[in-house]
Amino acid sequence: MTGYLGIVPSTPPERSIGWSNALSRRYGNIVGSRAYDLVVPSRYDGGALPLVVMLHGCSQTARDFAIGTGMDQLAEELGFLVAYPDQPRSANLGKSWNWFRYGDQGRDMGEPSILAGITRQVMNEFHVDPARVYVAGLSSGGAAAAVMAQAYPDLYAAVGIHSGLASGGAGSMAAAFATMRHGASLTPIRATHPVPTIVFHGDRDATVSSVNGDQAVAQAQPDGVMITATLKGRSEGGRDYTRTLMTEPGGAWASEQWVLHGGGHAWAGGHPAGSHTDPMGPDASREMLRFFMAHPKSA
Repeated sequence: MTGYLGIVPSTPPERSIGWSNALSRRYGNIVGSRAYDLVVPSRYDGGALPLVVMLHGCSQTARDFAIGTGMDQLAEELGFLVAYPDQPRSANLGKSWNWFRYGDQGRDMGEPSILAGITRQVMNEFHVDPARVYVAGLSSGGAAAAVMAQAYPDLYAAVGIHSGLASGGAGSMAAAFATMRHGASLTPIRATHPVPTIVFHGDRDATVSSVNGDQAVAQAQPDGVMITATLKGRSEGGRDYTRTLMTEPGGAWASEQWVLHGGGHAWAGGHPAGSHTDPMGPDASREMLRFFMAHPKSA
């Protein structure tokens, strides 16, 4: 998918975000509400577009995450919508998504119901291709993205998890810290309906151990024989990485795991103007988009 796909509607309110303009939105249900920013490519003409929902990490804001990941620039370049939900301090003092609470780990409950509601609200307001709806996040946002993939495999075609954790790996704040340091003590439950998954994790991550990336990939893997290929490379910025591709023979499911050698708790290839970014690369945002666009939801 290349090129622009239309012009932005002129009526909604706008405010600056990153290097582009964003529309300010809010969604609420009986559980609560969240504000979010929506980036629309400048020449949107009403045609069906993909949608990517981006979930920031602890201590970040939607705007900070947009600046750091540059996903809004890619939206302008390639032609897709990006929604950035914002977690307020009233929901978590650290602005972390509450991926570790049982009440925020299931379908139609807690924060997952709000994030799914945001996704559907964008789909109702704009012409979104329902086969190309994706969710991605960093750290607690990556863990929340894993929860969304588990809870709503009918809504999201693929998921991106950067420096995050598998769904259901903790059930309390105390357990969350233990899981972040050492991985889930119990093997995370396999997805009932696996969603194609791409995972990035630094092997020197001192905040969320890289074993959590291994568990996130394992959780998304379907039963049966998998075809695995391992590639080694170095980004233009000098970051060595190992990229493992896992595919199901004759099936639509696939995953990729990127282990960033020497990488810490930061978005690979991110802009230094944003927090928790590693400009050395590789470009996680562009690689996620490549993976997403290669995995539309099958009929």
